[in-house]
Amino acid sequence: MENEAYFIGVDVGTQGVRVVLLNLKGSLLYDDGYVFKLSEASRQEQSPDEWWNGCCELIKKMVVALRDRVNLQAIKSIGVTSTSGTVIPLNANNEPLHNAIMYSDKRSEPQSIVAAEAAATYHGKGFCAFNSSCGLAKMLWFAQTFPGKNAQLAKWIHAADYITGKLSGNWAVTDYTNAFKSGYDVHAYTWPEYISEHLGIKKESLPEVVASGTVIGTLTPTQAKLFGLSDKVQITAGITDGCASQIAAGAVKPGDWNTTIGTTLVIKGVVQQEIRDPEGRIYNHKHAMEGWWMPGGASNIGADWVSAQFDQGEIPQLNNSAESLIPTGKIVYPLMQKGERFPMVAPQAEGFGGNDLSKEEKFAASMEGVAFIERYAFELLEGLSDEKVMKVYTAGGASNSDVWLKIRSAVLNKNIVKMKHVSGGVGAAILAASKTHFKNIVDAVNQLAVVEKEIVPDLELVAKYEMQYQAFLTELVNRNIITQKEIYA
Repeated sequence: MENEAYFIGVDVGTQGVRVVLLNLKGSLLYDDGYVFKLSEASRQEQSPDEWWNGCCELIKKMVVALRDRVNLQAIKSIGVTSTSGTVIPLNANNEPLHNAIMYSDKRSEPQSIVAAEAAATYHGKGFCAFNSSCGLAKMLWFAQTFPGKNAQLAKWIHAADYITGKLSGNWAVTDYTNAFKSGYDVHAYTWPEYISEHLGIKKESLPEVVASGTVIGTLTPTQAKLFGLSDKVQITAGITDGCASQIAAGAVKPGDWNTTIGTTLVIKGVVQQEIRDPEGRIYNHKHAMEGWWMPGGASNIGADWVSAQFDQGEIPQLNNSAESLIPTGKIVYPLMQKGERFPMVAPQAEGFGGNDLSKEEKFAASMEGVAFIERYAFELLEGLSDEKVMKVYTAGGASNSDVWLKIRSAVLNKNIVKMKHVSGGVGAAILAASKTHFKNIVDAVNQLAVVEKEIVPDLELVAKYEMQYQAFLTELVNRNIITQKEIYA
């Protein structure tokens, strides 16, 4: 039946795997996780076989749990997301020559410098700011560290590609978002020559690159039998975890932006024209729809100050107190480390303010400080792109605070939308549906992403926060964190 369809999302994270199942109403019918056995070395390397074992266990559990309630033959497609920058070398039999080299492995720092210099010298366009979290640096590190294994290398794949390969038997394809930090030129749709000519990475080992959500095959008969599913289930090209979460949050069309405030503040959105930032604060992923871009930036500020400065048991009471204290009129910049990378490049930046305030005032003013940085970031993005921020979606732990949402909405003077199910797995499931049941990702999100709440700006607060925000910017200038010319609105 056309009105009956289900979509599986698989999210392979650093600590475990999660599998979800969505129906056409966006209802979460299944959501379960498998935790990896981690060690000190797990931030450097992990076993792809353990990822796959976790996926198999969860999908089989899902089938058993739902077979009496769900028509499993109506499962249309599977989407996969995983960490950006994690890569795996395969031999000619599509077997790992080595453990997955994790995005968080810093052993490739020297190789990242070589890769960045080669990109800038011999290519000079697109993404050149390679660091140790990028796949290209890890490929070079592997080639130099294990020349014997490298001689057996048939292809490089990313974390999501390993799972889609296992599911479909197609090991030769990756997607734009994963290939981006491995050096793929998303403008020219090609792997640049410098990767093979100057870094020595075999050109034939680099995969074909397609848009996330593209159908790359169907479930192999072996896996279909293992899971108890149809071998007509379509497998789609993967996506990085950050982009999957952006999809789940709802920000998929031009003018849409998503702010995730967890340990750090990460802003990702959609624009019609690529944002070019001479200071390198912003990177641009290729959107699943032709011609659009998904720019983003990550700040060092976020919500880490909450657990660092306040007891967990105090948080509900502090949130309640903040309701009667805002706007505080106080200036607090709750940066917990030295240096900032977005929305300003300021290695000298340090947090300030709040030492003379009560605990309740400091908590409320710190929430305001993060909201001011969020607004400053959006002003930067609008200035660089000449495209307006139309709607802000939200995710992360901070979005669970109603008073913080109220502050942010007033500071930004924009509606803030929070979806009911915001996770990488849900984003992967929506992506799986985007080209197997819907026309595109926008249609899929409109149907499958369920709004939990929408916060409308309090106009009285908007006016009061305007003055406090300008005072905040003045203090940043006075402390040489930004210059007067770096005030964008």
